[in-house]
Order: sequence, then C-alpha cells, then structure tokens
Amino acid sequence: MSSFILRRLALLIPTLAGISFIVFLMIYLVPGDPAQAMLGERANAETLAALRQDMGLDQPFHVQLGRFFVDLIQGNLGRSFRTHEKITVEILSRFPATFELTMAAMLFAVVGGIGLGMISAVRRGGMVDYLSMAIATAGISMPIFWLALVLLLLFAVAVPLLPFSGRLSANIYLEAHTGFYLVDAVLAGEPATLADVLSHLALPAISLGTIPLAVIARMTRSSLLEVLGEDYIRTARAKGLSPLIVLVRHAVRNAFIPTLTVIALEFGYLLGGAIITETIFAWPGIGRWLFLAVLARDFRAVQGGVLLIATLFIVVNLLADILYAWLDPRIRYS
Repeated sequence: MSSFILRRLALLIPTLAGISFIVFLMIYLVPGDPAQAMLGERANAETLAALRQDMGLDQPFHVQLGRFFVDLIQGNLGRSFRTHEKITVEILSRFPATFELTMAAMLFAVVGGIGLGMISAVRRGGMVDYLSMAIATAGISMPIFWLALVLLLLFAVAVPLLPFSGRLSANIYLEAHTGFYLVDAVLAGEPATLADVLSHLALPAISLGTIPLAVIARMTRSSLLEVLGEDYIRTARAKGLSPLIVLVRHAVRNAFIPTLTVIALEFGYLLGGAIITETIFAWPGIGRWLFLAVLARDFRAVQGGVLLIATLFIVVNLLADILYAWLDPRIRYS
C-alpha cells in the first residue's frame, strides 16, 4: 500500500507542473493585449507600459514562464488588479466559505445519493425504485442556475423560511476564529448562531449538490444491482444470512468502488458549480470572487483561481485513488 501511495505522489508533481503550464498558457495566448483589456481603451501609454512591465508582458516567452514558476514556488501569485490585494491573501480569506459550501453540498450528495441508490436497488422493480430513479433523472436534468432560482423563489420569497444570500444575518455577530462559520458557531456555543449559519447554508448546498446526488444515486443503484447478482451473494443468502447482513457486509463494500470514482469526479463539478451558486446566493467565496475577476478582466486573479481549482481537483482524485486501492487491493499491483 505504501509503495502505491508513493507512486501516486510521484505522479502528482509532474501533473501539477503540467496544469500550471496550461494555466500560464491560458493567459499568455489571450488574443490582444491583456494590459489594454484590463485598463480599457482610454488608458494612456505610460500607464499601459507600467502595467505591462509589472506583469512581465514586455519579456520573452521563456522569461515570463520562468518568472511564473519561480513566483508559484514561492507562493506569490501577484496582486489583483481589481482589489489591489495579494491574490494569495484573497484566496485564503475566501477559501473557508467555498470549502464549507462544497463540503455541505458533497455531504448532501453522498448521503442522499447512496441512500437513494441503495433503496432503489433493494426495491428493484417496485414503486420505490421507479420513484427514486425519477427523482434522480429530474435532478440530472435541471441546470444548477435554474434550480437555485426556483429554490430562492419558493423558500426565500414565496414562503420566506430561509435567507436568500450571504453566510450570516446582519443582526448576528460571530467572531471568526477559523473562517469556517459552522466551526466558529460551535466554538461560540450559541445555538441560535449555529441555526442561522445552517439556514444560510441550506439553499446553496442543496442547489449545488442536487446534480451530484442524482449521478451518485444512479451509479450506486447500478453497481449494487450488479454485485447482488454475484455468486458469493447467492452463497451468503444460502447460508441463511439475513438480507440486511448480506447487503451491509458483503454487497455494499464492493458496490461502493465504482461509486467512489463518480464521487471524486463529481467533486470537480462542485468546484465549477460553486462559481454559479456563489454568484446567485451572494456567497463570499472563491467562486464569486473568480466570477467578478472575469468580469473585471483581472487576468492574474483568474489565473490564481483556476490554478487553485485544478489543484484541489487533482488532490481529491489522488485521495480517491488511495481509498480505491484500500477497498480493492488488486489496484495496488496494477
């Protein structure tokens, strides 16, 4: 197992280097002058020249590339043109909000998807099965922005049960020790504050996690039905084991292996979908910050945000591969 982990870690470095190179090319190959696009048509020549020099645009390709990697190794992503703050500081200050939202959406998707898929597989061909898969199909078919707007209209406007924006109500003070409001609310020991944080998190998390929930439910049902038809499952049943023991001890672990791959891939969808969700719900995370950076043509901020999302996606897939190898030892030797 340790050798497998070391092999995967060894592949992580060139993968991150390749992603960084692609992110650099993404900005380098933008048509036109990035400095002109950022400053607008009315910018004078002196201001343009100063910005080009600051961004290194007046240097040859190999010099710009080398400077980019040196700064990247040092953790220096430059300054945001829109806010004039260090991009690293901007990302770190907004990371807790995005992480909290993504984890809440992932929890909703995994628990709901696996539960729905298991119920559907066990009750195959019945009303519960058809209803569960109908829900899953509807979840896959709904665009995230449409679902978010519908939830806002239903539960924040028509029936105002939940707040429609932000992470915390304006009349509630929470001392942010960690930046993760759920953790800070628990540390503060104030149930009312925790309830307010959860109410703000509910609609964005449901909007973001519905499509992954549907995908996970369908994969869980499919893989579990395949496993339930295996010979060792029939043997376990012939021994007189109860259906619950057969399901939990013998079927679920093997059926979970392909589902795990889907969960890892859906995490990438959550990172991309967070941009839309955070924008609609005014959630002060990296997704909304990246959206505003695109509107302002803040190329450095866009570069830093895309690099972070790509890195998180790679790291999550690495962890999924390690868990996959733990569940199925054959993977370690392939």
